[in-house]
Amino acid sequence: MAVAQSFGYFNFAGESGFSLAFWGKQLASPLLAASVLYSLKIALVSAVLSVALAYPLALWLRNPFPGSLTLGALIKAPMMVPGLVAAFLFVNLIAFHGFVNEALLDLGLIAKPFRMQNDRYGAGVMLLQVWKNMPFALLLLGGSVRSIHTDLIDAARDLGAGAWARFYKITLPLTLKAMQAALVIIFIGAAGDYSFQVIAGPTSVSSLAQYMYTVQHEFGQWNEAAVVAIVLMAVALFGSLLLAATAHILFAGRRA
Repeated sequence: MAVAQSFGYFNFAGESGFSLAFWGKQLASPLLAASVLYSLKIALVSAVLSVALAYPLALWLRNPFPGSLTLGALIKAPMMVPGLVAAFLFVNLIAFHGFVNEALLDLGLIAKPFRMQNDRYGAGVMLLQVWKNMPFALLLLGGSVRSIHTDLIDAARDLGAGAWARFYKITLPLTLKAMQAALVIIFIGAAGDYSFQVIAGPTSVSSLAQYMYTVQHEFGQWNEAAVVAIVLMAVALFGSLLLAATAHILFAGRRA
C-alpha cells in the first residue's frame, strides 16, 4: 500500500491515479537528502559503537566470577527502558539546568550553564542509541562467545598467540554471525528512530522518520510521506546488507 500510495494511489487529499510527481518532488528535495545522510550517520555510528563496546564486555563476562550475573543484569537493564522514557531521562541530565550543568556549577568548573541538548551533530542521539542498543549486542555476542570451546583458546595461547591474535583470528570469525545480526538489527532500529531524535536530536536536520511525519502531519502530503517511507525502508535494507557484507569481508576467514 505504501508503494502504491507513493505513485499516486490511495490518495487521501485528492483523486487517485498513477503519478511520478510525488517521487520527483521528494527526490529533488534537499531536506530528504539531508535526512538520508543524517539517518545513515546515526545508524552506522550507533551500530558500530554498540558492537565495539559489547565485544570486550562479552569476553570479560565469558568466564563466571563472583558478581558476574548481577553485573551482566545491570548492563542489560537499558533494554527494559522504553526509548521515549530514556530520551526524557537523558534530557534531564543534559538540559540547560539539568543534573550535569548544576553539578558543574556547584563544583565551580563552569561560570554559567551551557547548552548540550539538541547538538547539531546528533551526538546526544548517538549516545542514547549506544546506551540502549549495546546491551542487546552484548546479549547476542555473549552467547556466541561462550559457545567457543576453551580448549581452542588455550591451544592458541600455548602456540604463542597473544590476546589480540586470539581475538582477531579465533573469536571474531567464530562470532561473525552474531556480530552481523547485532549490526543489522541495531542499524535498522537506529535508522528508523523517531523518539530519540524528536527529544534530543538537532533542530537543524531531521531523521527520516521525523521528516516523514512532518511531510504528512504538517503539510498533509500522504503520498509524499509514502515516498519518504519507501526511502527509509530502502536505506534500512541496503544499508544493513552493506554493513553485514563489509563485516564478512573484513573478518571472515581470519581463523588461524
